[in-house]
Amino acid sequence: MQRMQTQSPGMQRLLSARQVQDILHIDRSTVYRMAEDGRLPAIRVGKQWRFPADEIYGLVTALPPVINTSPMDPTVATAAADVAADLLGVMVVVTDMEGHPITPIANPCPWMQEHRDDPEVLQTCIAEWHRMADDHSFDPSFHEGQLGFECARAFVRSGRELVGMVLAGGVNPNGQHRPDLYELSPEDRRRVLDALPRVAATLSRTASAPAGTHQEEKR
Repeated sequence: MQRMQTQSPGMQRLLSARQVQDILHIDRSTVYRMAEDGRLPAIRVGKQWRFPADEIYGLVTALPPVINTSPMDPTVATAAADVAADLLGVMVVVTDMEGHPITPIANPCPWMQEHRDDPEVLQTCIAEWHRMADDHSFDPSFHEGQLGFECARAFVRSGRELVGMVLAGGVNPNGQHRPDLYELSPEDRRRVLDALPRVAATLSRTASAPAGTHQEEKR
């Protein structure tokens, strides 16, 4: 669906890559990759990709809008996820309590890199993350999901309210040795589980939400 254009686009409304990121909830590299291979309607204006607004919005009109009501700053959350993923050697993502990501997936494992553009994979992840939000066990632990790798999470709070999660994933289940997932020793697993609450606590200090807006902490 890509088109070349060097002249003025006239009255057609065009979106930037950043706007497409926000609309489709994908990262910038994925936007460019999908423009290059024709999976997104795209126009080359000079050296920049631009995207016809009507066609981009047409891709999501059949879906209910996802409104990010998280009080976390996405920029701060993304930076925290990037640092944690690099230090721990796993995938890290920050989500709201509905399981919707508010950051890109940092340090995706090879399996996720191969499948990250598949909308069914994202929907499966969101559904699993939502289930993890509904489990109010406060001690992080690894659990295997439908996609065949393990994830663990810690809650982000605003006061006494739960407003989001920090998730670590892409981990080989015990006893398996898939090369497209991250292999963690028992010591590395413990290090991840110990680190998640600290990352969540850092984000909790930056979050502020009106009382009653989000889920209250269950004890």
